[in-house]
Amino acid sequence: MPSPVYEELLQNNRKWAAHRLVDDPGFFERLAQQQKPKFLWIGCSDSRVPANEITGTDPGEIFVHRNIANLVVHTDLNMLTVLDYAVNVLHVEHVIVCGHHGCGGVKAALGNKDYGLINKWLRNIKDVYYNNMEKIDQCASEQVKVDTLVELTAVEQLWNLAKTSIVQKAWKERQAPVLHAWVYDLQDGLLKELYHLEPGCALDPIYQYEIE
Repeated sequence: MPSPVYEELLQNNRKWAAHRLVDDPGFFERLAQQQKPKFLWIGCSDSRVPANEITGTDPGEIFVHRNIANLVVHTDLNMLTVLDYAVNVLHVEHVIVCGHHGCGGVKAALGNKDYGLINKWLRNIKDVYYNNMEKIDQCASEQVKVDTLVELTAVEQLWNLAKTSIVQKAWKERQAPVLHAWVYDLQDGLLKELYHLEPGCALDPIYQYEIE
């Protein structure tokens, strides 16, 4: 009887750990001591977009949070907790929001199918579409329409980050982190920067906190 599929993961892990030790005998000893990542990655949960692999980084170099369609939602305590820890404890220098072309969550948000609980999450993407409807509806094909909304959604999340007291406090205290919107193309495996926000960028006064 063949081994359960999940056991392959355990076997692969043992092989990976063994290869690591051959290449660098002190790797795990150093890794266990502390983590000092310079980057927080907010990416999609899509299994085809592994942050470490597509950026060529080692464990310990990127702090990662993933959810459906890489959203920054102000009522999402999970995301806010990760952001707070990354910015105020790990002192990351950059926060990267990375979307990817062909995103299923974005495609679903463009339609009207009832997905139950997921509807509440996709509503955030629908709002981005609503605010950019004229531009998106002029796209030549459904695929281009989806990919355009993917990119606009990623950029919108930067402004959502900038509107948090977590980021504004860090900007005032240490002039970091820089916020980046990236997109990953599944067709060629390449990343592209769409937009970035420097510390202290202009926000409408209603979104600015009086940070002491």
